[in-house]
Amino acid sequence: MKKGIAMLAAGVLLAGAAAGCSGNEKEVVISQEEKQSVIRFVAAEYSTETKPFLDNLVREFELKNPDIIVELQVANWNVLDGIYTSMISKNQPPDLLITNVYAHFAKAGILNDWNEIASPELKAKFYPHFLDMDQIGGVQYALPYVSTIRNLYYNKDLFEKAGIASPPATWDALEKDARKIKETGRAFGFGLDLTDDEIQAYLSYFFFGAGGGWIENGRWTIDSPSNVEGLTYLKRLFDQGLTDPEPTVTTRDEKQRILGDGKLGMMISGNYFSQVVPREFPGVRWGVGPIPVKEGIPPITFGVQDVLVSFKTDHTDKAALSKFLDFLYDDRNYEEMTTREGFIPVTASVGDKLSRQDEGMRSNIAALGRAKFYPIQEPAWQAIMDTSRKMGDAVLYDNLSPQAALEQLQRFAVERSGN
Repeated sequence: MKKGIAMLAAGVLLAGAAAGCSGNEKEVVISQEEKQSVIRFVAAEYSTETKPFLDNLVREFELKNPDIIVELQVANWNVLDGIYTSMISKNQPPDLLITNVYAHFAKAGILNDWNEIASPELKAKFYPHFLDMDQIGGVQYALPYVSTIRNLYYNKDLFEKAGIASPPATWDALEKDARKIKETGRAFGFGLDLTDDEIQAYLSYFFFGAGGGWIENGRWTIDSPSNVEGLTYLKRLFDQGLTDPEPTVTTRDEKQRILGDGKLGMMISGNYFSQVVPREFPGVRWGVGPIPVKEGIPPITFGVQDVLVSFKTDHTDKAALSKFLDFLYDDRNYEEMTTREGFIPVTASVGDKLSRQDEGMRSNIAALGRAKFYPIQEPAWQAIMDTSRKMGDAVLYDNLSPQAALEQLQRFAVERSGN
């Protein structure tokens, strides 16, 4: 750890010695070690752009604030949980963490209240509905970091070769179009992600797409008939060979590359697709459509937000954290980050600016105001999400029926939360 140590100059030492010889005793005051605050920042890696951007941001911040050290660690989502869990178990939690959950930390009493840290100027920047989602009982346990809208993305060349004129908006159309793509012999039809990374996302798309959901009026509804119908539909697509062959192995990012390479017809992903895939596959022709829903169900909008939390530590410096946050969310820095990564801003100052320049951004920001989200305010959500990750193989390979799998998850949710 870098530390600034104040030292006595040789001239001062000589002067002190001379004073002692003359009998004029004067106490030589040695400067105390200059205080230096430390912020341990564990950040999620979204793309190859993440680490270079944050490295530069931290370097610039430290040059402007030499009394604050930011120890940055950028980790892939696959290992992020293990890293911060290990830190917490050693009683050395991060001062800052980018994550997609917070309520169970709040219930454990280990999070700082951002109301005591974030400057009024920063809090005024955020869209209010995000701040509302990130607080419980008036305590601001999390701050919104980035957001996305999920949509169906497709390879235009494959659609044209299969004779498909527009993206499917219903389950029936999705099934038919996936079959047409498969029959060309060129690609898989639909990218189904039931991996540890995204199973909770695909369950959400098809729960809500059937008219169901995770929770209603404070009670878990995981095994509702609508949700069972949604999971049964996904299994049928897989059983008919209309999905990619390894839904529990190939992650969302890998599927995006397969689509960009012309070997997958369509998949559901976030708006970062529009930045990441064309950057890796400059020649790809892609399009976007809505998340398909069951016939008769109104179209759905599904949003995801990641958040920033601060753990209580033995060295918490709220003033230093506040200063770093102001720099992290500075309009110039925050706009660069969201543009590089292809995210939707959670601050109105940047969101309004980008909306004036881009009709698509304006539409996405408006959609977030009416979108459905994960139940991140529920303390049991992290455990439920973790348990759901075991369902993919069990359901697809006939170890459990969709009904039985969701009944098990429902029982776990009720036992975990008491409702």
